[in-house]
Amino acid sequence: MEYLKKTEFTGCHQGMRYRLEGIADAEGIADKSGGKKLRCTVWPEPFAFFRTPEEKKETAEFPFGEDGVEEAICWMNGRLSEEPDKWDRAQENWDDYQ
Repeated sequence: MEYLKKTEFTGCHQGMRYRLEGIADAEGIADKSGGKKLRCTVWPEPFAFFRTPEEKKETAEFPFGEDGVEEAICWMNGRLSEEPDKWDRAQENWDDYQ
């Protein structure tokens, strides 16, 4: 959690790229998490976060903390299992991006 307080965490798994980052709470209310939420974004390979069009990304928000990380992982696993072809064929996306 200390890492996520300072910067984002990115990675990839089975054709899915992901990014976890702490963001300010929309209401700006300070709570035990310091007023942050955990944003999780997933998108198909092969490109990095900033080179992938927004319409190809999916985002969800969770509480900032250990429980939120667990919820984000469950959400990402759900995305993997709901659309396996999307992730299995992600390497074929080279020609889809301009």
